[in-house]
Amino acid sequence: MILSDKEILKAIEAKEIVIEPYNRSDLGTNSYDVHLSKHLAVYTAEELDAKKHNPTKHFTIPEEGFVIQPGTLYLGSTEEYTETHNSVPFLEGKSSVGRLGIDIHATAGKGDVGFCNHWTLEISCVHPVRVYAGMPIGQLIYFKVDGDIENYYNKKANAKYNDRTEKPVESMMWKNKF
Repeated sequence: MILSDKEILKAIEAKEIVIEPYNRSDLGTNSYDVHLSKHLAVYTAEELDAKKHNPTKHFTIPEEGFVIQPGTLYLGSTEEYTETHNSVPFLEGKSSVGRLGIDIHATAGKGDVGFCNHWTLEISCVHPVRVYAGMPIGQLIYFKVDGDIENYYNKKANAKYNDRTEKPVESMMWKNKF
């Protein structure tokens, strides 16, 4: 079941959902709008290796915006820091962003109960598009969890994305054993 705006508000008041900064006008009927931060990153190698740590180059979106290019994966982040303690957050792109040909995630739209951080975005596009820090980029949708939770993400010893950061975080696939 997806939380309605009133249920999201109740969860925020109960500190079951935390959104910083929070702006009441970003609360939709059943979602909360998040915004692109000023931080972007790109991988520096032409070929990525799933078993190795792939370095990235971080940069800041200037005031006049930045043109993202097809064929390049950009790692971005949300301005908003979020915590979700009793529901499952899903991040989806806004339709206005999709209509510009921008995808904000390749596969990682679902968060885990207990995720506490800024969201890293996996941004790609079908043609050049100028993006701006602070632009609405996605929306968080919250699903109720049925049953008790044993293993919150922020309490897992092997969670790879627990370190709080405003900057986008590269893949930590290399930390897996395979």
